[in-house]
Amino acid sequence: MRLIQCLVALCLLFGAHARAQDIHKDAHTGFPSQPIRIIVGNAAGGGNDILARLVGQKLSDRLGQPVIVENKPGASGIVAAQYVAKAAPDGTTLLVAPIGMLVVNPAVMPDLPYDPQRDFAPISIMASFPLVLAVNAATPVHTVAELLAFTKAEPAKANAGGSGVVFQVVQKMFELKTGSQFQYVGYRSTTDALTALLRGDLLMSLSDIGPIAGSLKDGRVRALAVTSGNRLPAWPQVPTMTEAGVTDMEISFWSGLVAPAGTPPAVVKTLQDNVMAVMQMPDVRSALEAINVVPVGSTADEFAARVARELPMWSDVARSAHIRVEQ
Repeated sequence: MRLIQCLVALCLLFGAHARAQDIHKDAHTGFPSQPIRIIVGNAAGGGNDILARLVGQKLSDRLGQPVIVENKPGASGIVAAQYVAKAAPDGTTLLVAPIGMLVVNPAVMPDLPYDPQRDFAPISIMASFPLVLAVNAATPVHTVAELLAFTKAEPAKANAGGSGVVFQVVQKMFELKTGSQFQYVGYRSTTDALTALLRGDLLMSLSDIGPIAGSLKDGRVRALAVTSGNRLPAWPQVPTMTEAGVTDMEISFWSGLVAPAGTPPAVVKTLQDNVMAVMQMPDVRSALEAINVVPVGSTADEFAARVARELPMWSDVARSAHIRVEQ
């Protein structure tokens, strides 16, 4: 139901802005002179897909060309990443590049068939979102301290789950910070992991808030902590990880837009400036904040710096936790 509400809200948002807009092309190159495709490495309906369609529609309005979103899910985003890495570097084929694709995959996959820094030209980080540590509300656990005590008393029930290797690495980071041990269960989607949590198959889950917001509101899931630096306005009763006693675990996932390496700087600049403008639009910010996503709109240089900074951090976690994924 929550996803349907988000999609309806975004459809209304698109409809309200389907009128003619000022065109913001590059004055020297005339870019873009043809439709742009945004490739998403996840199935339709997920968070990155929703973000791509929202930003894509706004870019189309601003650039005066159709922006088409194509879903190419598979292999933790590798299918989509390879496809865009080999595309013509002319700015007409872009990739939604989340944290898992650019910094976590390289940390855990020694034979990754793409290089996040060599094969792509960063454009802008579109948005970021913190994670929430949640348990089934039927469990006798109300705080992180109680969760850790429960796992020591009932180790056979100490399991956790999520979708994709990025959530597995975050879970291992939590275990390293708290000296705890959980059996990790991987699922194909966050929705599947949430279903398992609601069934009682999982003790806990570290997840982005959007997919489980409805279950938090109706009381079926209990939030124990968020990974943001401050409490979230929408959930002021939920402490941060630091407040809950888990230090050095301030994490925000993010999702950006990249082009194939070799894309002309002027084209990257045009795309960067337009994405930054889109992320400042009041209606875009309202639509994203309604699903607990923080609009960003960084420069290309800021995006590149973040990737360079986080690559070694996630590699250290993966190495300490002995996480290695073979292709």
